[in-house]
Amino acid sequence: MSKQQDEHKAIPVLNLQGFREGQYAGKEELLFNEIIGEKLIEKPHKHDFFIIILFDQASGIHNIDSVDYPIGNREVHVLFPDQMHKWQINKGTIGYQLMIEKHFLEQFAPAFRFSFTNYQNHPIIPLMDDAFKQLLYEFNAIRSELLESNPITQLISARAAVIAAIVSKQAESHIEEFKVYQTNPKLAKFNWLIDKFYKEEKGINFYAEKLNITSNYLNILCKQNLKISASKLIHQRIVIEAKRLLQSTDKSIKEIAFDLGFSDHAYFSNFFKYQTELTPSQFRDQL
Repeated sequence: MSKQQDEHKAIPVLNLQGFREGQYAGKEELLFNEIIGEKLIEKPHKHDFFIIILFDQASGIHNIDSVDYPIGNREVHVLFPDQMHKWQINKGTIGYQLMIEKHFLEQFAPAFRFSFTNYQNHPIIPLMDDAFKQLLYEFNAIRSELLESNPITQLISARAAVIAAIVSKQAESHIEEFKVYQTNPKLAKFNWLIDKFYKEEKGINFYAEKLNITSNYLNILCKQNLKISASKLIHQRIVIEAKRLLQSTDKSIKEIAFDLGFSDHAYFSNFFKYQTELTPSQFRDQL
């Protein structure tokens, strides 16, 4: 096994319990922590929980799924379970983060409005001043509630839903992809269906039938609004997950192919190379 694969194999998965010692406030399913000053995570790791970070004054680099994102003032960063990340946060940074267990995320997930994959593709969301102030208020309200002797879970969930709704609105305002899905319900549902069925269904006929439109019309919608074909959108989702599995697990390529619904290992390798110009092995070796 190559050195890169050894490093790749060692990527740890952290749970919420490991962050309780330094927590500012919290309960079983949710923690509130502050990010003050310089922070450094040199080696990538994953979490089995959801994180949403509100930066006030900030600079540095946040690497998510091997992509470097500059950290700026008045931004939200979202990190979903099993995404890899590391960061270099500079002096003078002020931020706040909520760490949320999967089952609690499910309570307010619909308030995000868009597919989780959309947020994974665009994890950094800039904020207008009013939106930042609203989010800061809700973050502080959750912190205050968590500091109560008997915090009310339903109230925290309601405030988390408000946060998700504000973040979604800002994403729609600043990121073109979100605007497209908001203005075209058919494409939004297509995107949601891809997330749900991409491992089992890789042809556009299945999705067109679910949407009660023809495959041709689905292609027209995608090309007009997203500038890619419907098939390409499905393939992009498969590649995103393939890269994540190749980067952050020690599963064999054959096992990954099976996980993604490919009955033939060679077919998966050819598919991946056609999409990325690298074989799965070459992609893994370059990490």
